[in-house]
Amino acid sequence: MKLRSIEASDWPSILEIQLECYPQIEPESLAVLQSKWLASPQSCFSLELNQQVVGYCLAHPWIINNPPTLEQELGSITASDTLYLHDIALSAKAQGKGAGRLILDRLKLFAVQDKYSSISLVAVQGADRYWQQQGFCERKIEKDLSGYPADACYMVYTL
Repeated sequence: MKLRSIEASDWPSILEIQLECYPQIEPESLAVLQSKWLASPQSCFSLELNQQVVGYCLAHPWIINNPPTLEQELGSITASDTLYLHDIALSAKAQGKGAGRLILDRLKLFAVQDKYSSISLVAVQGADRYWQQQGFCERKIEKDLSGYPADACYMVYTL
């Protein structure tokens, strides 16, 4: 497996992986996903296996305790104090091969190098259990998460 920067030709595969991984959620548009990448291309990755994109990560600078809404297209980000992990999605071809750990380790390294004190995310579809195993802690916040699935859970990893 190879972790690399997202290339323009990766987007059809990324959209397919999104559909595969999130059957309970209305898919986010290409423009929304690309806005995450354009906001911080250095913290967004494609995962390649046998020269095929089998996973991706979209992460960008943001403000702690105030996650963006789903389908929020990002503009330029002028202030940030956390690295927000919008999504790590892996196709069935990448699951069980340590891909999640590979991506998370890269994100942690990026966050430390860019002097972030945390990585934050909104877990859905029961993923909060996985994220807890990775060291993320649930945090109650004021922001309404009703635009996310009912089980949405805001979580923070302190670096």
